[in-house]
Amino acid sequence: MPPAEAGEITRLLESHRAGDGAAFDRLVELAYGELRRLARQQLRRARPNQTLETGALIHEAYLRLADESALDLRDRGHFFAVMARAMRFVVVDHARRRGAAKRGGGVDVATFEEDAVGAEQPAELVLAVHDAIETLESFNARLARIVECRFFAGLTDEEIAGALGLSTRTVQRDWLRARAWLQKALAVA
Repeated sequence: MPPAEAGEITRLLESHRAGDGAAFDRLVELAYGELRRLARQQLRRARPNQTLETGALIHEAYLRLADESALDLRDRGHFFAVMARAMRFVVVDHARRRGAAKRGGGVDVATFEEDAVGAEQPAELVLAVHDAIETLESFNARLARIVECRFFAGLTDEEIAGALGLSTRTVQRDWLRARAWLQKALAVA
């Protein structure tokens, strides 16, 4: 992202925190290219019958956040982490709708593979990972945020560190813990 755009994003975040209701709209508009990249990462392994598209994923995430008056966006990284979380819930809801349409017929045991979660994955796997993240969040919210940022937004360790205000090494160490926990949790699911 060019420095001028990064500066404008910072200015819009400050306006949003100051109560400018239109600043969030302009922020999403300015960051749309980067948001498309994040959304494409979710959908890059799309099956031919995939019904969730990049633009739809971004717009649904935007709609979930647009009316949030208490949305406190600290910086650029935090903005993208919040958008990633919203995208996660859009993907999960999409998977639930697909799963409900199929009425079951699925996976007995979900297996966790790195970079395997996204809107194109079987609904049962997306829902199992979502449930596992919810459980993980109940006792370690930071690990849950790292998993969200990595899988549902495709952020790098450096981007996650910036978004969550952590060091890259902490993100890497926490990722190892979270991945091991998820593998174990999903193996018994």
